[in-house]
Amino acid sequence: MNRKKILFLCTGNAARSQMAEGLANAFHSDVLEAVSAGSRPAGWVHPLAIRALAEKGIDISAATSKGADQFLNEPFDVVVTVCDSAAKDCPNWPNAKRIEHWPIVDPSYGPDDPATRYDRFLITRDEIERRIDELVKTL
Repeated sequence: MNRKKILFLCTGNAARSQMAEGLANAFHSDVLEAVSAGSRPAGWVHPLAIRALAEKGIDISAATSKGADQFLNEPFDVVVTVCDSAAKDCPNWPNAKRIEHWPIVDPSYGPDDPATRYDRFLITRDEIERRIDELVKTL
């Protein structure tokens, strides 16, 4: 089976899309080749996203925040927007066979309580992992 190319897009490419890229490549590299980008890249990857994936044995500590424009001319089997803002910024994608939208809440927003902040990243990681597992079944 040929691996399917997938692009995960969010606004900053700092948390959700980075986690999606890491999860897809770690657990589905036999069928997926994933990259991620942001419509307005933050220029950094959130440390709690790095930590949440490290708990699953996935190292994204060297990941960088990338702009979506660098992937505009690449063909993708699937482009997934993982936030409403990215879906508005990039409603269409040239050379994409399929576009999906996953409205996942940004885990970096919410009460600035150290006791719950990291939990939001774990919940988001697990939701993204579940959605990727479901996506793979449709390819």
